[in-house]
Amino acid sequence: MRLLFVRGIAQPEKAQPGKHDWAVFLTTDTNLEPHRILELYAMRWAIEVYFKEAKQYLGFLKEQSNHYAAYIASIHLTAIRFCMLVIAKSRHQASGIADVRQQLTANATSIDCAARLWQVFRSVIAGAIDEMKMLIGDTASQIMATIERHVQSFFVQALQLDVRTLRLEAK
Repeated sequence: MRLLFVRGIAQPEKAQPGKHDWAVFLTTDTNLEPHRILELYAMRWAIEVYFKEAKQYLGFLKEQSNHYAAYIASIHLTAIRFCMLVIAKSRHQASGIADVRQQLTANATSIDCAARLWQVFRSVIAGAIDEMKMLIGDTASQIMATIERHVQSFFVQALQLDVRTLRLEAK
């Protein structure tokens, strides 16, 4: 076996390097050059980061089933989710995949909050219109339907789910 001791960049205020300033790399391939050992470690670290991200945030092996097919599907779905984050990172020139994931999570949280708020406002508006039924008659249901249609249209445009916006973004 071969051990490679690497000292990090020393801070000027430290007279002597401490135990946290050093790293030790072990390899069973005694023919590897020191720079190659570090290159291989760097590749391995990227793999470790992928699995941490996959387990914590991308649903890796979180299915409720013990079937082999579910595990295979989970592995592939996690890889697809990760690839989508990589694509989003490159398109938006983000500093990292975690930044993209956090932004998407924040957006989803905002959308969920908006949808819940609309349900509250809808109840308040429906209650007010119900109280006015004696004055406005059968048009109460038309008023509520019109408000509902406008709010739904707003959400579709805000989420960019309308056909026109999707076509414009595809160009």
